[in-house]
Amino acid sequence: MKKRNLLAAAAALMLGGCTPPPMSEMRAKLEDWMSRLGAGDAQALLASGLKLYEAGDYAEAAASLHAALAQGLPARSRAAAHKHLAFIYCAARLEPACAAEFRKALVADPAMDLDAAEAGHPTWGPAFRQAKAER
Repeated sequence: MKKRNLLAAAAALMLGGCTPPPMSEMRAKLEDWMSRLGAGDAQALLASGLKLYEAGDYAEAAASLHAALAQGLPARSRAAAHKHLAFIYCAARLEPACAAEFRKALVADPAMDLDAAEAGHPTWGPAFRQAKAER
């Protein structure tokens, strides 16, 4: 993924009434991450992104997940990254981005499904079912 696409995605996240940090701050952080990446860092970025997601730091989680995807991940890990990006975008009411991430997750792992709690979510449950039906 190109850096500017990642920056645009991070800037688009406006969760819980919070505004994202200034674009210059996000660009500097992303460039720092990208400069330190090496072989094997994709899995570390994925783990970091999932941990940040669980902690509720969605903008940082999205940046880490996008960076992990840019480095290259195995299919199941790609599916997990895309699924969590979909959750973030759905929560931010960015439905087209949410649906696109679910479609990418299903391309990476066609057998992927949501667990019961995830599937019952009023925002991303229907978005996932729609993406799955489109296949």
